[in-house]
Amino acid sequence: MMTEAMMGAGHDHTTGAAGNERALLTALALTSGFMVAEVVAGLWFNSLALLSDAAHMFTDVTALGIAIAAIRIARRPADRHRTYGYHRFEVLAAAFNASLLFLVAMYILWEAVQRFRAPAEVQSLGMLLVALGGLAVNAASMRLLRGRGESSLNVRGAYLEVWADLLGSLGVVAAALVIRFTGWSWVDPLVGVAIGFWVLPRTWILLRESTNVLLEGVPEGIDLDAVEQALLALPGIIGVHDLHVWALSSGRVALTAHVEADDRLHREEGLEVLAGKMLAERFHITHVVVQIELPKTHTGAALIIH
Repeated sequence: MMTEAMMGAGHDHTTGAAGNERALLTALALTSGFMVAEVVAGLWFNSLALLSDAAHMFTDVTALGIAIAAIRIARRPADRHRTYGYHRFEVLAAAFNASLLFLVAMYILWEAVQRFRAPAEVQSLGMLLVALGGLAVNAASMRLLRGRGESSLNVRGAYLEVWADLLGSLGVVAAALVIRFTGWSWVDPLVGVAIGFWVLPRTWILLRESTNVLLEGVPEGIDLDAVEQALLALPGIIGVHDLHVWALSSGRVALTAHVEADDRLHREEGLEVLAGKMLAERFHITHVVVQIELPKTHTGAALIIH
């Protein structure tokens, strides 16, 4: 007999979604608009640091876009073709964005090497003004998203992206000031390299995490051995096998397992409910399916309660 326990454990995935979406949309409009302006300015003023910061800002745009898409698509109910719903769209988009951003960061590093070999003249005043505008945009976006990450992992990730980009804009401002007062044009590709190396690790982490979800790997932060021992510690469970833990999307973890129950138990109707509550509280696993079996059968035979 297959028994399922879907435990919420106090997690409300819809609480504050409308407010989060409005804040994300405003931040997306500000960030994407300035990103386009920064690309144009970087080409006009011949600044690799501006172009590099625009690429970094692109990580913010993608993070904000993914967060908005996740909120909207998550509203669509599961159907007969997609029984888990549409939450994994977030993961597919993240994997695509990570691959694209990796290529962009590699191009910036390659272009920086070329400029070290043949330094180009940079219009530092225009570069400074644009970078200051970027600081203002990032500060406004952070104000919109501050405090909203407590109820949404997506919003929290977007907030961290904007925070990191604000630091990148500070680097461009510093480079513009140095070039303005010293004429050291090599500082521009140096800052470009620094921002490029800043983007690459974050991009790699995003790609690694999204790939792990697509491969249905054990989510980071969950120890499979600890889960197994916690199940075995429950009264009435004497064995666990065919244990699988994977993420449906960020924040939505599922578990399936075959559980051997002591055949001497009587009236143990709540065994699967007890397991579901424990897994939700200790490991934040909220979609639990357990199959109760007689000891050493491994055939799916149900435990018959008399």
